[in-house]
Amino acid sequence: MLDAPRYRMVIFDFDGTLADSGDWFLSIADEVAERFRFRRVAPEEIEGLRGRTTREVIRYLGIPRWKLPIIARYLHKRLAEEAHKISLFDGIEPMLETLQAAGVRLALVTSNAEDNARAILGAANMARFEQVECGASLFGKAPRYRRVLRRAGLSAPDILSVGDETRDITAARKVGIDPAAVMWGYARRDALTALGPVATFDLPADVISFVHASLPPA
Repeated sequence: MLDAPRYRMVIFDFDGTLADSGDWFLSIADEVAERFRFRRVAPEEIEGLRGRTTREVIRYLGIPRWKLPIIARYLHKRLAEEAHKISLFDGIEPMLETLQAAGVRLALVTSNAEDNARAILGAANMARFEQVECGASLFGKAPRYRRVLRRAGLSAPDILSVGDETRDITAARKVGIDPAAVMWGYARRDALTALGPVATFDLPADVISFVHASLPPA
């Protein structure tokens, strides 16, 4: 008989955690910078920015807060037109399938649009999430986590948040949810580990091992 999992629910981020959208964002970065009049990023600057927090990156680029929702809407529209260029990271689909089969409840909280998440995840993967909270503002994930928590009827220690950015860790902590970080997304390992996540994952199979230690990797 399998042991009970460490967590009864896992909340996943989307971009950089489930979907490999980083190269796509970089491919249109100069165009977006010109359109919305913020600083362009030279190729040699990218690695350094990955080591900064989300707020530090925004300050570095010179983007005023009031522009963030406008830029987000534009990016979501562009991504909707080019969703076919983005795929899931290797191992994501079997990870979601294995966690669900083990009785772990799944939720999705993302700043991206729901239509984009559905297009990239596909119907079968999307159906694994009992709650989907899309369109969160860049720094507005904490209220979405609270909503998931309330609807799920769980206490905060029952839930693990999995994301690829410093803001994911910060938002989870505001709600009392344990944050974990994936190493295959946007932020560098040192930037993420500096915030003290409860776990870091190098592969999707590591999520399974951590959440449900009695299960083999997918």
